[in-house]
Amino acid sequence: MSDVENLLAVEDLHVSFPGRGRGRRAARTDVLNGVSLAVRPGETLGLVGGSGSGKTTLGRAILGLVPARSGTITFAGERIDGATPRRRRTLSRDLQVVFQDPYTSLNPSLTIGDTLSEPLLAQGLSRAEARGRVAGLLERVHLPSDSAARLPREFSGGQRQRVAIARALAIGPRLIVCDEPVSALDLTTQQTVLELLLEIQEGTGVSYLFVSHDLAVVRFVSHRVAVIHQGVIVETGDAAEVTERPQHVYTRSLLLAAPVADVAEQRARREAFERERAAG
Repeated sequence: MSDVENLLAVEDLHVSFPGRGRGRRAARTDVLNGVSLAVRPGETLGLVGGSGSGKTTLGRAILGLVPARSGTITFAGERIDGATPRRRRTLSRDLQVVFQDPYTSLNPSLTIGDTLSEPLLAQGLSRAEARGRVAGLLERVHLPSDSAARLPREFSGGQRQRVAIARALAIGPRLIVCDEPVSALDLTTQQTVLELLLEIQEGTGVSYLFVSHDLAVVRFVSHRVAVIHQGVIVETGDAAEVTERPQHVYTRSLLLAAPVADVAEQRARREAFERERAAG
């Protein structure tokens, strides 16, 4: 599929971080090593990998929070990997993020209404227009209208993450980078937030790059899945194919790490994997 048909296209992306000290001790650490992926309009691409795999760094590079050493990032036909801070501020209308921790991603001193109004006012809406839009956002994420007058500390973790999602939706983005958006939540709340994300996508057509370490969560929300390991995409394809019939040994290890209700089944899966790995 061409870049014109993709909303987001990452090609041969390399990201390195400087080491500490001088001389050899200051050697750079390669975090991303030639990563390529694409997200289509209205699609969820699940990016899954373990700790240190480079998945969060990739999301941050797309958002302009870390610089690329080489490669390209194209959004809606425009190359953005070298975008200026001013252009990045403009891009935020179409490119938003939901972070992992709902407890730290919201300003504790601002009411929910003020938090949701900020990006709207920055886009030139009047305060009256912003208040009306905030009411609609709260309704979309299934929070009561009186939430606007309350502070973040008055909400549960799941409710705070709904507020974070509402903030990301405020100015009608085309793509949202979801960086481990449910990993800090209990299982029941995870399900609620994931279903909300699916509902919002169906209603708005927004695309998601859904970053997670949990293959089961990625399978639930994604159309396609890309598996990243040591800064390299090792497997990609339709979500069902990758998560049910993984080809790469690393993907199979992630699948085994996902818990299942039947302890005997989990043990059998692990034993089969160990036999396969031992056989080479």
